[in-house]
Amino acid sequence: MQVIRGMHNLRAEHRGCVATIGNFDGVHLGHQAVFGHLREKALQFGLPATVITFEPQSQEFFTPQKAPARLTRMREKLHAIKNAGIDRVVLLEFNRKLAAMPAEQFVQRLLVDGLGIRYLFVGDDFRFGRERTGDIGLLRRAGEAQSFEVENMNTFVVGDERVSSTRIRELLATGDLQRAAHYLGRPYRICGRVAHGDARGRTIGFPTANINLHRRVSPLNGVYAVSVYGLDGTGMQGVANIGTRPTVKGDRRYLLEVHLFDFERDIYGAHVEVEFRIKLRDEKRFDSFDQLRQQIERDSRAAREFFIS
Repeated sequence: MQVIRGMHNLRAEHRGCVATIGNFDGVHLGHQAVFGHLREKALQFGLPATVITFEPQSQEFFTPQKAPARLTRMREKLHAIKNAGIDRVVLLEFNRKLAAMPAEQFVQRLLVDGLGIRYLFVGDDFRFGRERTGDIGLLRRAGEAQSFEVENMNTFVVGDERVSSTRIRELLATGDLQRAAHYLGRPYRICGRVAHGDARGRTIGFPTANINLHRRVSPLNGVYAVSVYGLDGTGMQGVANIGTRPTVKGDRRYLLEVHLFDFERDIYGAHVEVEFRIKLRDEKRFDSFDQLRQQIERDSRAAREFFIS
């Protein structure tokens, strides 16, 4: 999959495509259905299937303190989009210049001049351009004038519930990992590189692999039984805490700490995927490290029992 970073990197060879536009956080079943439809249109037109997305997401730019937790970092999202069979991603930096661009100019510069688009697939509620004045009506008028087709996507429903990134965040926050996985089409995982920590876990008999989440807000918080992938050919079992470590006076950054069962290798620098299997409890503050150690022992037993059952 080709990733084109910014409109300024579009070249003549990129003209001619079928495309969709959105944040696609989580790349859930609804997004996957969009990409499947786009692949069908790509075959019909004989053109590459192209996803246009943004980094950061608009809410993270305008109101970073109120922005929702990201389900996927950009690296994870690109990996999932590639697995969905997309040919190209146009990654646009959401900054002041893009936010101030009139909707008509966005269409002309990106869709017409930059991509030579032939087919566009977007949601009814899609808004873009300065002050969000661009909508599907504007896109349809532009398509008629510039000879590209515009189709709106239907809401994706499982059972009687609309699948959305917002709903998946709610399920993760309440610990309903099974339903979240159902709507994602896969178990929820967080990827990252193992970094050096303060080694406090080792002093109480529970060494941990520390993974900086690079997120302002985490979609998960608490203690979980986890499977970790990327260290050998199979998933390794463990227990993980994700949060701000109140007992050690954390600095409010979200950190993922994983204790792997029966494992002693040095894995600093390794890139791993942590799959969350079941929530054991919420994160809480303890008055002493001895109380913390006793609780981790109970958490580890509970996690081991989960994997045995």
